[in-house]
Parts: sequence; structure tokens; C-alpha cells
Amino acid sequence: MTTTESTDVLVIGSGFGGAIAAYHLAAGGAQVKVFERGPWLKADDFEHDFKLGASYTRVFDFVIGDGMSVLGGNCVGGGSVVYFATMPRAPRFVFERHGSIGRRMWPAAISRDTLEPWYDRVAEALPVTQQTWDRVPYAGGLFAAACHHAGRTANPAPSAIDVDMCTNCNWMMAGCRFDAKRSLLLNYLPAALAHGAEIRPLHEVQHLVRNADGSYRVHYRVVDEEDYRILHGEGTIDAKIVVLAAGAGATPVILQRSEPHLGRMPHAVGRYFSGNGERLNTAVFDEDRVREVLKLSRPDGRAYEAYQIGRGPTVASWDRLDGALPEFERYSLEQLYFPPALGTILAQVPDASPSWFGREKKEMLRRWQSWLTIFTMSEDDNEGVFGPPPETGNAHRFSQQMLGHGPLRYRPTENTRRGWSLADADVKDILERDGLSRVMPWTNDLVGAYTVHPLASCRIGDDPATSALDDRHELRGHPGIFVTDGSAVPGALTVNPASTIAALAERAMPGIVRAARDRGVAVTYGAPSPDGETAGRRAVAHLRS
Repeated sequence: MTTTESTDVLVIGSGFGGAIAAYHLAAGGAQVKVFERGPWLKADDFEHDFKLGASYTRVFDFVIGDGMSVLGGNCVGGGSVVYFATMPRAPRFVFERHGSIGRRMWPAAISRDTLEPWYDRVAEALPVTQQTWDRVPYAGGLFAAACHHAGRTANPAPSAIDVDMCTNCNWMMAGCRFDAKRSLLLNYLPAALAHGAEIRPLHEVQHLVRNADGSYRVHYRVVDEEDYRILHGEGTIDAKIVVLAAGAGATPVILQRSEPHLGRMPHAVGRYFSGNGERLNTAVFDEDRVREVLKLSRPDGRAYEAYQIGRGPTVASWDRLDGALPEFERYSLEQLYFPPALGTILAQVPDASPSWFGREKKEMLRRWQSWLTIFTMSEDDNEGVFGPPPETGNAHRFSQQMLGHGPLRYRPTENTRRGWSLADADVKDILERDGLSRVMPWTNDLVGAYTVHPLASCRIGDDPATSALDDRHELRGHPGIFVTDGSAVPGALTVNPASTIAALAERAMPGIVRAARDRGVAVTYGAPSPDGETAGRRAVAHLRS
């Protein structure tokens, strides 16, 4: 053990919650350090390859739990490096959800209206733009045409992609080597660095201890660059303010492991986890029926065979995002490209037995260019609970990179299953109509349910019995610790959550700055957008107090 360093603010994690905090606090004058357990890769490092050791396996973290597996980012920039950059705002009804607790989950201070200026700030900073029909790739057009044929509506989705720079290579899950995807590597993080913040990759925080003066001592280990199972040196750093943004699969684990040192954690730490109600269906299209029924064709004469061409979700059906519908029966359907490896294992063959391997599966894989994957995001029941934390990290790692077993247990309730069932039936109705395709949901048999958008494991709320954070994102009973990642979101959003996570982080910043000032840190709030734009700052100026 070496001497203990010190800083004004330690930010744990560099995804949306961490990057936004690092930028505003550093721009305001605070000394900021960011610890990220994953590597720091840049555009030239992002490879179009699935081999072990390529960027694909280095930047992902796939943690298999009991009934729920979580796929997330594991690198500087967090989920923004591996996400599809689809940035819708949460529907208005989401903020009125009751879920399993029988009363409003969200704090009274937060609604779609009050969050709107903070959404605007995020949209300005990344930036987020609306995709247009003339730039939608083939898969998006196919889904839109099938929706229209079935009497449904579909729309291009807003995204943080510079379409003029995009090559439609569909490798954005491995990191964008063309800088077309507006990840945090291109805005908040470089702006934080420019204001003096320090980012340390491969630094994994293990637990926190409270010092006598009310600051926190953070214990960390250094992760091996190639084999994440190997931890090297250890160290400690003191911070007046700690911002936890390690992700909904890791933040509660760090807090649970800290409980013997910090004292009792709020009841909701590690409970009420939501997988955002997510589910995947794969359709295998009959190319002749696509041509005959939908009248579609590509310039080379093929009807479709273009699953691999494009970028993340470009077209979504929001017909079921209707606040008048009963809770747990509302969901969105997005066209999605899910690359090989896990996708080809878990995608099932309709009506075959066995459905996920064998001769018919081989035939299905042969036709992969005719696939269309549909991603459901619905309202689950916050059923996830974290068990005892592993000795280090957020999982017991059993491979050099990417894979581990985690302590999350998830048993979907009848409410969650009903939403999935309705969504599966909708997908089947849209895509199988008039023999267009054959549809099958991904199996839950191998890894249980799965999510790429973990939420709510340390959520905000007004009720201390069901929320770990107050509406300023401060951990109840532990002043000076704030949580700004997806774990703070109270429940499923029915759409991609990145925009909402980022908006909540932006909203939390004035309060965190005040807390830092109360602890003697010379810091102010009011920085412009990372690229210097000020419209968003002016929009939220009256909301600071």
C-alpha cells in the first residue's frame, strides 16, 4: 500500500453518469479524477473482428446472473462506446408509473415536463438528431414497410449519429472507428480533460470507507490490460465528494461491499433492479414474399438480404406507447441489428425441436442476411435483487475478458411475462402476415432474461423504504455520495434509456456542485455545452436552485 492520494471529487465510472459529472465539476473548478475499470480505446483501436482480444471482447462486460444476464460497456466512455446511439425521450406516462409498490415510483419533483430542459441539454451536447426516411438503411425500411402492411405505424428514431460520416458498416457495437457515433469519447470526456480532469482506465473500485472529517477513502485495484481476472496493485484515494456511476450492475455491488465500512445501506441498494422489460425476436424473411407483398427491392435486384448493412435501431413502432393502456402492457418495438456470436447462439428456429441447435438451426444461420431482429422494451416489475457481492469487482470472472457470473437474481412476475407475451404476439402479427417471414423469440433457457439497459438498482424516489437516493441523487444516510448512472432510474422506460440517464445526470449536477461547495470545494455550476454551445445552459439557468 502506498500513500493515499486526495482529490476534491472522485467519479467512479465514465459512462453518461460519470462523464457528465466529470465535465461539469472540472469545468466549474473542482479537482476531478475519474476511475474506470475498463480500458481506454479510441477510434483507431476499434476493430471489425470478434476474436478474443479484439476491441469487441475488451469493451463489453457480459455478466450472467440467476435468471437475468446483463450486457454493458466496460471501457472509458462506458455504454456510449458500445450502444446503438438511439436517443428517444421517455414517454410521459413512464413518470407516472406505480410498478409493484402501488404508488408513483418517481420523485414528485420529476416529470417529463420538468426533465425536458435537461433532455435539451443532452441533445445539444452530443448532439442528438432526428433520422430521416431517405437515410434509413434497408432493415429499417423493411420493418417500416411490414408495419405499414399490418396497419401499424413506424417512425425513424432520434439518434446521436452523424449520418454523413456513417458508413453503414453495422459494427458500432464494437466501437465506431469512423467517429460517426457520438459517444462520450467525442464530447463530455475530452471537455472534462480540457478542464483538468484526470481519467484512469483499468482502475476498479472495491469499496468506500468514511473518514473522520466526513470525506471518503476509496479503495481500488488495478486491472490487468489483457486478462481482467488478474488484479495488480491496490491503492486508496480520499475524496470530499464521490459520484458513483459504475452502472446498474456494478454500483450496488460496490455499495454492498462498502456496508461494513460505511454503515447500513438504504434498503433499496441492490433491490428493484429492472431489465427495462427487454426481449428479442428474430424473423427470417422469405425473399420472394418481401418482393411480392411489400414491393421492395435493392438496386442489385435482391429483395432484402441486407441484415448486415446499416447501423443500430433506425426505425421503431411506438403504437403501444399509449398512456391510456394498462401498466405492463405498453412497449416499443425497434428494428435492430444484433451481430454474430451471442446472437447466433440464442436466436431460435420457429417450430423446430430443438430450436437453438441442429440441422434446422444451421439452415437458419445460412440465411442470416435475410434476418430482421426486433427489440422489445416493455415495463417489467423491478424484480431483480442482488445477492452477496463477490470479493472483487461485480462478478466472478471465468474468462480472460467479457464473461463472468454475477450475484443478480431475477424472477419475472406475471406482469412482466404478460408484457413480453403481448409484444411477441405483435411482432409475429406484423412480420408473419401474408407469409413474409417466420418469427421466434430468443430463448431464455440458456441465460434467462437478458438486458442491455440495466436500471433501478439504486433508484431515486421520495419514499426511503423503496428508494436508495433522494431526488438530488444523494445516497440516503451517506452525505457526499451521489449516484448518477442507470441505477438511479426508478424503473423501466419502454424505450432506450441513455437519453433519460444523461438528462437525470445533467439535472443532478447543480445539487452536486452545491454539496461540493458545502464541503469546501471551490466550484461553480454553469458550464456551456462541451462544444461551447450555450442554448441548453440558458434553458436550465432558472432551474439551478
